[in-house]
Amino acid sequence: MCGIVGYTGKRCARDILIEGLKRLEYRGYDSSGIAVRGPGGITCTRSVGRIADLEKQIAGIDLAGSVGIAHTRWATHGAPTQANAHPHTDCSANVYLVHNGVIENCDKLKAQLEQEGHTFTSETDTEVIAHLVEKYLEGDDLAAAVQQALKRIIGTFGIAVMCRQCPDTIVVARNGSPIVIGVGDDEYYVASDVSALVEHTRQIIYLDDNEIAILKPDGFRSLTIDNVPTTKKVTEVDWDIEMIGLNNFDTFMAKEIHEQPETVRAAFRGRLYREQCEVRLGGLMDLGDTFLDARRIIISACGTAWHSALIGECMIEDIARVPVEVEYASEFRYRNPIIEPGTIVLVISQSGETADTLAALNEAKRRGVPVLAISNVVGSTIARESDAGVYIHAGPEIGVASTKAFTSQMVVLYLISLMLGRARGVGAAEGIKMIQALENIPDQISKVLEVESQVQHLAEKYYRKAENSLFLGRGYSFPIALEGALKLKEISYVHAEGYPAAEMKHGPIALITPDMPVVFIAVQDSIYDKILVNMKEVKARGGKVIAIATEGDALINNIADDVVYVPDAPEPLTPLLTVVPLQLLAYHVATMKGCDVDKPRNLAKSVTVE
Repeated sequence: MCGIVGYTGKRCARDILIEGLKRLEYRGYDSSGIAVRGPGGITCTRSVGRIADLEKQIAGIDLAGSVGIAHTRWATHGAPTQANAHPHTDCSANVYLVHNGVIENCDKLKAQLEQEGHTFTSETDTEVIAHLVEKYLEGDDLAAAVQQALKRIIGTFGIAVMCRQCPDTIVVARNGSPIVIGVGDDEYYVASDVSALVEHTRQIIYLDDNEIAILKPDGFRSLTIDNVPTTKKVTEVDWDIEMIGLNNFDTFMAKEIHEQPETVRAAFRGRLYREQCEVRLGGLMDLGDTFLDARRIIISACGTAWHSALIGECMIEDIARVPVEVEYASEFRYRNPIIEPGTIVLVISQSGETADTLAALNEAKRRGVPVLAISNVVGSTIARESDAGVYIHAGPEIGVASTKAFTSQMVVLYLISLMLGRARGVGAAEGIKMIQALENIPDQISKVLEVESQVQHLAEKYYRKAENSLFLGRGYSFPIALEGALKLKEISYVHAEGYPAAEMKHGPIALITPDMPVVFIAVQDSIYDKILVNMKEVKARGGKVIAIATEGDALINNIADDVVYVPDAPEPLTPLLTVVPLQLLAYHVATMKGCDVDKPRNLAKSVTVE
């Protein structure tokens, strides 16, 4: 959460920083600020609201200079106010600092600093770091002061710091919150996400935990917080500026929904060998037989990734017959889980930086368990900290509500299931059928996208009256019910609940009224007849039924008020099709209600705090 940008070089820092903030606005957008070093010193401006509000505020301010830092905020400590916006400074307005993360011992440190005479002007934990740097700063050794300050801190941080006596220097540091460095020609960039840098460079350095870097236009050096020099590798990212543009779509969410035929194909491209009936996931080679011989798999994730984990549980148990448990990452390390020999922990995170998921990964490693990661971001912390991993290759996902990453995660989980299944008795003929079915999915998703106008009509029909809704499914469709409800909640602010369809009559059926739409995922699978009974239960109580059904199903028209059809597919692959109409439904309800679908209130894309 929150976005950090920094620049030191020869060009105008202001324009680079503002453009970088716009690229990172999905990480937080309740306030923002910028500090630039010019001929007269450091000028700092902060604003409540979106980046556009900051732009208006600095329109008449001279921000000439080639060194600066900037920040877009998702509030944790303190409300979204100008005083709480970053950058923060010290008592003498000498040190300027932006921060992503949470300082757990900030109250204790603040009390000590106040006793020493320091005066605070915000409610944030971040301001404590600025005053600690002030306390330890001697002369122009900013790096040493940052090191001393960070040794006092308990918590997570990604920071960028500058001060008046170091005219061309930015010091950055991280622990549990990402910081990446972009390498240019006699210039360096700083960001909390690669997407802010690819317009300028693809040469990226990933800072590790408990590491700092000192950046100047003529070079950089890195070392640990304990002052041990480190050597950094430059990585070339394969993103380009077109991948993070709107490409004629009105919103990133719409673009990313429509990218799914290609992103699903990218998730399995080069990994399927139909003639040999093989799945080859190079990232798993480091685990080898340890992975193939796993006796139990624990999958840990958060939010939408948790829903993909539930699909993965069904797939792996169904296809490979390996026991699977799915855990909320935020709960995993706090409940003393039982991890037996032969267990593998699989973590899923689009960004590769999700704090709770990273904590679950570290807990598993602490217990000596092999950890496999599924992520979208090359070089992310989770990708680097895991023992082995698989990238989903979905490209940058800018919309806060995940869409294409979710479907790509399901594809990778299907590949893992088939890989395990082939090692455990799935025959070649059956395996080839499974591969062929997956290869058909991109074209089938394209066909589902053709019903968008019908879904838009449904949104128009229901969005004015419906203040609550239920999403119901069974088997593979239950996690899709959860995901459909989550999408509607997070971008349209309409209350929605996902339930196993049979559980509806154990309580939620009391909520059903003629004004309450109930969405059923009712494809013709092994429990199709059961879902029809559940639909009739809703109709008997006056509820409005929307069904996501299999093409050719005429029977369902006699029960449902509205039906959206998807192509037929094998049961484990139906979630890749049924989720798309639900994404579109949430999208159109939200836009009709005037909501900002790319930047839903109170949310941020990458949750880097617990």
